[in-house]
Amino acid sequence: MKKLLTLLLLVPMIAHAEMAPDALIKDLAQEVAAIIKQEKSKHSDKKALAEAVDAKIMPHFDFIRMTKLAVGRPWRDATPGQQQSLTQEFHTLLMNTYSSALESYRNEPIEVQPLSAAPDANQVMVHSRIIQSGKPPISIDYRMEKTPKGWMIFDVAVEGVSLVTNYRSTFQTEISNSGIDGLIKLLVDKNKTLEAKQ
Repeated sequence: MKKLLTLLLLVPMIAHAEMAPDALIKDLAQEVAAIIKQEKSKHSDKKALAEAVDAKIMPHFDFIRMTKLAVGRPWRDATPGQQQSLTQEFHTLLMNTYSSALESYRNEPIEVQPLSAAPDANQVMVHSRIIQSGKPPISIDYRMEKTPKGWMIFDVAVEGVSLVTNYRSTFQTEISNSGIDGLIKLLVDKNKTLEAKQ
């Protein structure tokens, strides 16, 4: 899980809604690297890195859809307040995890494959890979949907392992044991632990 989330710091987005999804992924891969380089050159702490990630990357995830997919069927039984809390805590969890993982990135080249999808497709999969020196490349696939806000990421798979599916197992186990409120508490506690380390 840690390796998966570390790699996911490379998940890109950009504000140019008119860009094709594959061009958008390539563009922001470069932007993420620039953010990391800039924050490290200023000797910023992890909190500053987290704020940079939250400001420039996180707004372009469809967190409501991601959380709904990760929670699964129990999402429909949650109250609007519980749904809002789940979405916010999931957002915070990813933001905190990214900030903890930023220093692991060493500007490895990222290849984005040309998009293979119908011109009018509303959902696409963008394939990319991180090129590692002396090691096999790491595949990262982005599931994206065209929305009024532009192309939004709603799932990412690293080496075939889906972020949403990976969390779904943990979330459903916690819901079975402690209900929706138990899952919210679990996420709150994890976020407090990560924030304390920053």
